[in-house]
Amino acid sequence: MGKKKLTLKSSSTAVQSNALADDTADSSLDSNFFPFARYTSVVGVNSSLMVFVGLFLPRSTTLFDAAKSHVSTQATSRDRPQHTFLEPITANPVSTLVYVCLGVIVLQAWWSAWLRAWWIDYSLKGTRDDKKMQKQSLDRRKLLQLGKAWIFTAGTSVFFHAVTVLLGAPLLSHVPQTYLLALLLAVLTVVPPAYTFGIPSLSSDTESLLTRLNWIRMFAEFRIYNPIERAVVYPAVGAVLGSWLGVIPIALDWDRPWQAWPLTPAYGALVGYITASLAALTVSGIKALAEEHLRSLRDSKQN
Repeated sequence: MGKKKLTLKSSSTAVQSNALADDTADSSLDSNFFPFARYTSVVGVNSSLMVFVGLFLPRSTTLFDAAKSHVSTQATSRDRPQHTFLEPITANPVSTLVYVCLGVIVLQAWWSAWLRAWWIDYSLKGTRDDKKMQKQSLDRRKLLQLGKAWIFTAGTSVFFHAVTVLLGAPLLSHVPQTYLLALLLAVLTVVPPAYTFGIPSLSSDTESLLTRLNWIRMFAEFRIYNPIERAVVYPAVGAVLGSWLGVIPIALDWDRPWQAWPLTPAYGALVGYITASLAALTVSGIKALAEEHLRSLRDSKQN
């Protein structure tokens, strides 16, 4: 009985140590580890829904009418022509960002749950009974892990807000706009790794140390060793780069409604996230095909 309790208690640490052990070489990509068809379909659905959240959710008739009737629109020149498709999106940046954030939160919760399940299936080692025991232990901690991930994301959004201000965002004005942009970036970049791999901490226990080392390796050193990590890191980096590049149009003197802060950085983050997600899928697919080709060549030589 004591042995079982010890196994259950150390299951999360075993997952992390097994993952860290794979750092010495790229993992062998068999069909069980890299479910290409399922991964492709999930990325396709997630990317399509991201487009819907960005372009069509803020165009809700109820939302647009409320934005025009109850909230003062952000000051921009309205004498420049604007496509009618953009009018509900640019009518009020705060309302647009609120609905975009709500949609992205739902999508990232679903995407993170799928990634975590994939990560657990890949990381568990041992006999069938050992895997079953470890998985049951991790499943019992699912809600706790999810809560920690969202709390960590909320804290990260405050940090992103401060960094955005330091990079030139308004300090005393447009505070809701700036925080909503920071929240969007936090949800896009932090939720998947925090829920999948665990949140980094300064604790000295083995599990915290391994988690912290994994985060440093992936996000500071950009060393990626398997498709799951690539599916997390690429979109996070893409969202940050897309948001940073999205600031450029605001500086242009076109004075268009869609240049209102922070529409272009927010939509740049969405474009960067989607593009990087597709890039991660492409790179992982090519690597998997190359591994399969090399494996078939080795098998043919042995035969």
